[in-house]
Amino acid sequence: MRRTFTNALGSAALVLASLGAVTTTASPAAADPCGFFETGSDAFYNHCTSDGSRVVIKVEIALAPDVERCVGPGKSWLGSASKIQGAYYVGRTC
Repeated sequence: MRRTFTNALGSAALVLASLGAVTTTASPAAADPCGFFETGSDAFYNHCTSDGSRVVIKVEIALAPDVERCVGPGKSWLGSASKIQGAYYVGRTC
């Protein structure tokens, strides 16, 4: 009975893994998050994609009009963290 139970657990784990329900270890803590983020002094937008697309983001700037900007895959520097209040994807490519 014990062997059957162990085999059943192994089979269940295999099924869950094939369905993507089992997670692996997280990427390193130093990895940049997707979307808008700040470091101590700089503001960035990280466009996380595997298709090479370029997207339009709106950049919210303190004491100035917001601007739209086209960014490609990966991390884009937006400016000083003291001046940039946020950035977000507007729903279209460029």
